[in-house]
Amino acid sequence: MEKENAIKLFNNTKIRTHWDEEKEEWFFSIVDVIGVLTESDRPRKYWSDLKNKLFKEGVEASDFCGQMKMLSEDGKNRNTDVANKEQLFRLIQSVPSPKAEPFKLWLAKVGAERIDEIQDPEIGFDRLMETYLKKGYSKEWVNQRLKSIEVRKVLTDEWEVRGIEKGQEFAILTDEITKAWAGINTKDYKDLKSLKQENLRDHMSNLELVLNMLAEVTTTEISKIKEPRTFNQSKVIAKQGGTIAGNTRKEIESKTGVEIVSPENFKKSIK
Repeated sequence: MEKENAIKLFNNTKIRTHWDEEKEEWFFSIVDVIGVLTESDRPRKYWSDLKNKLFKEGVEASDFCGQMKMLSEDGKNRNTDVANKEQLFRLIQSVPSPKAEPFKLWLAKVGAERIDEIQDPEIGFDRLMETYLKKGYSKEWVNQRLKSIEVRKVLTDEWEVRGIEKGQEFAILTDEITKAWAGINTKDYKDLKSLKQENLRDHMSNLELVLNMLAEVTTTEISKIKEPRTFNQSKVIAKQGGTIAGNTRKEIESKTGVEIVSPENFKKSIK
């Protein structure tokens, strides 16, 4: 997952978040927060009822939230009600819950951690490593995963320099790279591993991660040299970078007789 969009954990419960670079603040999925505070199996219904209640009391929902696209359970980016830290503090007052005070402390900690990470990016990597290790990943795998995040960031920075827009255009270029090195597109890759909302890279083997990094770093270097001026030119370069890694994959498979792109994933390994 890109650094701007992440899953934060409160007592091991996932909360979707987005870091707004311009405003320099976190936004949190309200439905996810409601689910944590109420432990309801229908947090969307609870939030809908709460909005109606607040409206009858003369309070506009816009005072508590905005909307942005976030990854939903079906794996698609959908409009989601979100709130920043201050808005959430106000909203929590309307949700009776014994978890309210611990959640407020957690919110304050999340904000402070992000400020620390901006001042010293290594802190963010250390925290991310700790999170992966707690989930049961090996230290070897985590080191590869953190490197892959760094490689991805360099690539997306290069795309931004070339005028590529975040969102759909990033996704299209990523798909071109994936198809070229893995032989299947991103959606089919996730289907192969029986994934929906989960991050594909969090379920790659060491070798899959290495090849994906090779594809992305190669794409970055070609782009820097060729300096593409249009999206289509960047699309061609993405395919070229992925193809180089794809040829490496085929060479390894011919020597080992084992397919590298496989259905294996982390969820299955911990069962």
